[in-house]
Amino acid sequence: MRILVVDDESSIRELLEFNLKKNGYEVITAADGRQALKLAPGMDLILLDLMLPEVDGLTVCRQLKADEQTASIPIIMLTAKAEEIDKVLGLELGADDYVVKPFSMRELMARIKAVLRRSSHDAPPKEDVLQSGGLRMDFSSYQAWVHDHLLTLTPKEYELLKLLVTNPGRAFSRDELLERIWGYEYYGDTRTVDVHIRHLRAKLAPHDAALGDAIETVRGVGYRFSRPVSAK
Repeated sequence: MRILVVDDESSIRELLEFNLKKNGYEVITAADGRQALKLAPGMDLILLDLMLPEVDGLTVCRQLKADEQTASIPIIMLTAKAEEIDKVLGLELGADDYVVKPFSMRELMARIKAVLRRSSHDAPPKEDVLQSGGLRMDFSSYQAWVHDHLLTLTPKEYELLKLLVTNPGRAFSRDELLERIWGYEYYGDTRTVDVHIRHLRAKLAPHDAALGDAIETVRGVGYRFSRPVSAK
C-alpha cells in the first residue's frame, strides 16, 4: 500500500514516514499542496494536512475529489484545528476521516487500517450487478451508473450505497452504518454518516429525482433504501 504524507512540517513528515514504514507501508512525502496534487495519482491513501503552503489542504482535497483519476483515493485530513466547521467542511469535500493534532500514533494507525480496509474491494454479493430503476451497480467493477451516467463516488459513498441497495427496505441506524462502513466505533461520529448520505442524494438526484428520494431518513433511527432491487 502506497501512502502519500502531505505536511509542511518536516518533523511531522519524518515521524509519519518512520511509523508508516515500520508498519509495512510504502511512503511518499510532500511539503506543500502543489506537490501533493502532482504525486497523488496512484496512491492508496493520502494523509493530508489542512494548513499547507502553495495550495491549502481543503483545496487539494476538493481538486483530488473532482478528478476522476484521484477521486477514489481515500483521504485522512490532519490538522491542528479542532473547530467543528473545519471538520464538517473537510467531510463535505469528500475526506474519509479527520484527525486533530496532536494525535496518538496508535489511533492514527487504527484509522488508516480502517479506511484502507473499507476502501478495498470487498467480496461482491451473490449477484455482481443490481438494478433499481435507473440505478445500476456493478460490484465486480466497483462502479455505479444512473441512466448510463457513470457516477463519481468516493469509496465511502460507494460502500454506503452498496450496503443500502443490497438491503432494500432495511433501516440502518447511524451507529451501525458508522461501524460497518467506517469500521470503527469511537474514532468518528454519526454526523459523518449524515454528510455522506447528503452527498449520495446530491449525486443521484440530478440524473433521477426519484433515486435521490429513495434513500429515506427513518426518523429516530437512520436511513434505508426504499426502492425495489433486482439482479441483472
